Amino acid sequence: MSVKHPIISITGSSGAGTSSVKRTFDQIFRREGFNAVSIEGDAFHFYNRVDMKKEMAAQEKKGNKNFSHFGPDANLLAELANTFETYGKTGTGLTRHYIHDDEEAELYGMSPGEFSEWEQFPEGTDLLFYEGLHGAFVHGGINVAQHADLRVGVVPVINLEWIQKIHRDKAERGYSTEAVMDVILRRMPDYTRYIIPQFSQTNINFQRVPIVDTSDPFIARWIPTADESMVVIRFARPQGIDFPYLKSMIHDSFMSRANSIVVPGGKFELAMQLIFTPMIQQLMDKKRRAGG
Repeated sequence: MSVKHPIISITGSSGAGTSSVKRTFDQIFRREGFNAVSIEGDAFHFYNRVDMKKEMAAQEKKGNKNFSHFGPDANLLAELANTFETYGKTGTGLTRHYIHDDEEAELYGMSPGEFSEWEQFPEGTDLLFYEGLHGAFVHGGINVAQHADLRVGVVPVINLEWIQKIHRDKAERGYSTEAVMDVILRRMPDYTRYIIPQFSQTNINFQRVPIVDTSDPFIARWIPTADESMVVIRFARPQGIDFPYLKSMIHDSFMSRANSIVVPGGKFELAMQLIFTPMIQQLMDKKRRAGG
């Protein structure tokens, strides 16, 4: 953690909806005039797409059928922790980009599934923003979480997470439902060992809960809409959170526990704006007072 060079990390698994949360943060940064450098969790994968398939096959021959990007062996997590620590101390660091699709491939002049070269962060940024799988990772002597000033978990109920992943992978990657199911099952051990524990390290968790039937996510024809959902927002330390103000600004919201407020899914973005804007302003105020 650093007063002069604050770090915000967003953690969630594939299909959780972290990209939507990132867009809200980007809006806040633009509106408030904060210059954030963003890094992706995918940039810290160990293998490119081709090599990952080879390693998965090799691991399966050894009897490990659950090798996945969710686990530490497929990622550069010591390097990620070092990037957080370095930025916190100096406001500098290195990152790269994972080429997801043909559009990005044309932009970078590379093939999908490859990495761009490592590059230095631009100079003079106000804060570091991370979005990916391991922003609150703590395991085996590696502690990413300790370096982030604000840690946010995005954790839809599991069936909704699966529905979102199935629809995304079928639409964007051409996978069949069966192929996505295989991916989900292969990742499940690592999900329980390495992803779930991070949500006890976060400052705030957002969990979208559908209010329509999602009993069989593998036959769902569409993703439940925002208006067909509620969002549970849990604060690890509710002290200082103005719940009466949030309830007055977000109609039909209510407190489910002393540290949790439930808001309609259609008000999710509004809730994030109301919650995160003052938190980011406080980080920037501390930065200015410290001469950062």
